[in-house]
Amino acid sequence: MSRKIVIGVAGSSGSIYTRVLFDQLVQLADQWDQIGVVMSKNALVNWELELGAFDEDRYPFDFFSKTDFHAPFASGSAQFGTMIVCPCSMGTLGRIASGVSDDLMTRAADVILKERRRLILVPRETPLSLIHLRNMVAITEAGGIIAPAAPSFYGHCETIEDVARTVVDRVLDLAGFDLQTYRWSEGTSSPPAVSD
Repeated sequence: MSRKIVIGVAGSSGSIYTRVLFDQLVQLADQWDQIGVVMSKNALVNWELELGAFDEDRYPFDFFSKTDFHAPFASGSAQFGTMIVCPCSMGTLGRIASGVSDDLMTRAADVILKERRRLILVPRETPLSLIHLRNMVAITEAGGIIAPAAPSFYGHCETIEDVARTVVDRVLDLAGFDLQTYRWSEGTSSPPAVSD
């Protein structure tokens, strides 16, 4: 069975995570057959604010508007097996948790959940309200995975891209990709011991 993936980009700050995810997927092109991308208007605004102009021609993905319900992954019959929303705004997360599929992004997430496939949401928000936490519980109970954009630092990151990659590589691990990344106690140098 071919590996088809949906990438949702919601209107949260954190466009660096999306760019690193896109770049990593380009490097892993031999491990997927089709990638469909849907970005919110606010995601594009944030990308321009945080990273400069967005150029979709740079990526070998299929881009769809949020109102395009003719996109293949709007139906479970298209057999897209994984969806990653990175970053995931609390509004998008709340609509997914409530089953409100009022655009292509939330419809695709609804399809992934109902077909018992892999949904990975990467929220980047702080602090979290009780509403946010309850929505995350609802998604987890429905079979989704909440993977917060919380970087690790034991890999001795040197650039902002390295920091973002610690999150993205965990997400790609969760999505089932085979990738080379820093792993605890497997790097060239072990992190220093921490005394209690």
